[in-house]
Amino acid sequence: MVLGGTLGLAGWWFSGQVMGMAQAKDKGVKGGKVMVRLLTEAGKPGAAREVAEVVRPDKEWAVRLSVEQFRVGRTAGTERAFCGVFHDNHKKGIYFCAGCGLPLFQSGDKFDSGTGWPSFFQPFADENIGEESDSALGMSRTEVHCVRCKMHLGHVFPDGPKPTGLRYCINSAVLNFEDAGEVPSTETIFLGAGCFWGVEEAFSKFAGVKNVEVGYAGGSTKNPTYEDICRHGTGHAEVVKVEYDPQKVSTEKLLQRFFTMHDSTTLNRQGPDVGDQYRSAIFFTRPEQEAVAWDVIDKLSAAKKFSSPIVTQVELAGPYTRGEEYHQKYFEKHGGGGCHVPTE
Repeated sequence: MVLGGTLGLAGWWFSGQVMGMAQAKDKGVKGGKVMVRLLTEAGKPGAAREVAEVVRPDKEWAVRLSVEQFRVGRTAGTERAFCGVFHDNHKKGIYFCAGCGLPLFQSGDKFDSGTGWPSFFQPFADENIGEESDSALGMSRTEVHCVRCKMHLGHVFPDGPKPTGLRYCINSAVLNFEDAGEVPSTETIFLGAGCFWGVEEAFSKFAGVKNVEVGYAGGSTKNPTYEDICRHGTGHAEVVKVEYDPQKVSTEKLLQRFFTMHDSTTLNRQGPDVGDQYRSAIFFTRPEQEAVAWDVIDKLSAAKKFSSPIVTQVELAGPYTRGEEYHQKYFEKHGGGGCHVPTE
């Protein structure tokens, strides 16, 4: 899998350089719902489904994105022609949003427009692209963005090839790419299910799991410590980084086990442990994992496995910080075990 830049820029933010980008505006922390189509494990668009918009203050985007991704995606910038990593990419696969992981374009719909920017004659799914009139630069254009997180992508023009006659002119910086047909020997997912000691122990014994470690994800600052997240000011969750062999255990089986080991219906709480660090969360690294996560949640909800609605956060993985050494393999080192994790 080929990914765009992932270097954060918190220091750059605080130095004041971001403030020079006048177009950037915080949009608050609450969003509505949008209809999208996710990428199934079969490599096809799934059924249209409603998901929450991804809304973050620019300070948080600055931690999650590279300098160029922030400039283009959050301030409606444009990368230089012929300089983007994907303008001459001829591999088969899926292009997805660097901000939230939503699939946006397919390689089969890409063509050489001669403009120096990746060009597509149609999106992965019409639902996944938002449009807005753009009269900047003294001309009338149609701006396009990710419908879920509002990352600016580029513009669409009526001068493309058949069958649509459209040309989606897109910046490479705001895209990530996944090779089609690539079967990774190891997949990674980050799972939050409360106190990470017991969750780590449970997954370390699960068939098909190759490696586990505990750490922090889903927050708004770089390199937090355990003391930082316990103050509940960084937004991080305690997570277990699970590396697994997809030939031995499917993502679905892994997530089915995940939902048996904690209470996914309590917001920011697991038993006596209270706070956002203990929230139920799935941070995916491949877009197919998101589709599987929602499928598992849908099936559990339809079967009425729980008396209350599932409140598990499902989100593209951002920066991850490995937990302190004294947290790693805690029960293996100190005995005991189980924590709040139920057993089947």
